[in-house]
Amino acid sequence: MTLLDKALVRMLPVVPKPVVQLFSSRYIAGTTLDEAVEVVRALNRDGKLATVDVLGEEITRESEARAIAQAYRDVFTAIEREHLDSNVSVKLTALGLNLSYDLCRDDLESVLREAARLGNFVRIDMEDSSTTSEALRMYRELREGGFDNVGVVLQSYLRRTLDDIHALADLKPNVRLCKGIYVEPAAIAFTDDDAVRANYVRSLDALLEAGAYVGIATHDEWLIGEALKRVDGMSPSDYEFQMLLGVRERRAAELVATGHRLRVYVPFGEQWYQYSLRRLQENPAMAGTIAKATVGRVFGR
Repeated sequence: MTLLDKALVRMLPVVPKPVVQLFSSRYIAGTTLDEAVEVVRALNRDGKLATVDVLGEEITRESEARAIAQAYRDVFTAIEREHLDSNVSVKLTALGLNLSYDLCRDDLESVLREAARLGNFVRIDMEDSSTTSEALRMYRELREGGFDNVGVVLQSYLRRTLDDIHALADLKPNVRLCKGIYVEPAAIAFTDDDAVRANYVRSLDALLEAGAYVGIATHDEWLIGEALKRVDGMSPSDYEFQMLLGVRERRAAELVATGHRLRVYVPFGEQWYQYSLRRLQENPAMAGTIAKATVGRVFGR
């Protein structure tokens, strides 16, 4: 990313929301569950699996957290009714983690029980580093409490990730491994792209050695190649690739065509703005286009 790109990306929070929504719509299934269902149905027709995320990281009241938990239970009802091949991903802050650990766990358990009733699965998504320890603590507590239909996410840009893998190994965890996108200080996160990639490969090796089921979540072609080497000879049911909605769709189709399971992350909901900013900050070319257009309008006046 050039200095200009970095400067333009920093401008994104002042770009008008309608402009951000226009450019980020490829990453969002819509604002309603019906829209998300249609997106998942289309993915399933193409041989892809899905994981649905109800957007809602900006909750500030218990009632909002309870509403998000109900929204997830509604997602499972729709998945079952429409015979979709999809699970869900949940952000703990959306279920009230920043309000109360116990509130969040209670909400998550209600979602897990509904998932278990319908033979489905819940992934605990990972957020910024302030929530990492609590997320992993909750994952272990749930697994030790008898919930087998729950997985977690680990981020290779965090320096702690290999230690976290070793700490979770006894659970034979179900893990989505991604690079990570939140801005973190160098003391706790690798900031060099090559270092992040190297730690991703080390983390993938450690997870496979521990007998974990791994969702290999990356759009990085070099990492896809390294992963393909490592899963060669494994049963396709023992791992999967994962990508974001609207990203590298042709490559995703190629992976499916060659016999690999591939799951697409399908976010929807009214609270789309912060998610959209992160996706655009991850894509400097698109972010730059938006910011340049906004600068042009300002100076054009």
